[in-house]
Amino acid sequence: MKGKNTYFISDLHLGAKYMNDPLERERRVCRFLESIREDVAELYLLGDILDYWYEYKYVVPRGYIRFLGKLAELADDGVKITWVVGNHDVWLFDYLRDQIGLTVLTGYTEVVTQGKRIVISHGDDVGVQPVMYRFTRWCFHNRVCQWLYASIHPRWTYPIATAWSNENRTKRSPDKLRAISHRAAERLLDFSREYHVSHPDVEAFVYGHLHIAQINEQDGVPPVIFLGDWITLCTYVVLDADGNFELRHYEE
Repeated sequence: MKGKNTYFISDLHLGAKYMNDPLERERRVCRFLESIREDVAELYLLGDILDYWYEYKYVVPRGYIRFLGKLAELADDGVKITWVVGNHDVWLFDYLRDQIGLTVLTGYTEVVTQGKRIVISHGDDVGVQPVMYRFTRWCFHNRVCQWLYASIHPRWTYPIATAWSNENRTKRSPDKLRAISHRAAERLLDFSREYHVSHPDVEAFVYGHLHIAQINEQDGVPPVIFLGDWITLCTYVVLDADGNFELRHYEE
């Protein structure tokens, strides 16, 4: 691992119907992954990597073949891949774990990479959330609700889920989306400050979800990092072998 870096990325929303040319966007992500192939020791995917995914016991959704194949190549090269589920790819169970060898996590987790103890989360599970959002998230994670959902044929569930995703992204104005993101950012910053008081050995917090790309430095608190997205920003964060974080923009 010495000399290689740890990469963090989130909110690719691959397959989203509201994107222009989703297939080319997937190819671009694959080109990015190929560009870091010789440099990556660990890869953290912090949720909403896929815009929609429901993994049945014996079948999985169509699509994403180039992206999943690239993850398999990296895993076969010895790259440690960790996927933290988000609110769009929440129904990720054991298929990719078993077929690719990656680790699937739910909720915020402390990990150690490059000698640093870091809290990672998609960002939808920490801080004070609105009541309706907490209820929806509970339904998404509840095993009984998942079983009931899986009993409905995908010809019905897939259009409903993708239409909901599309409406959430396209029916709100850019100003409204920015306001929502910044309120959520304050909740995550508050959570990080409070968490660090009782866990002083934590050296950074890394979140997705907000579609904001920035590294927040505050007195007395480790860096709080928001990864951005791959809808408009194409950003990611690198943690090098010396323990330094860098926010980067992917350009070809």
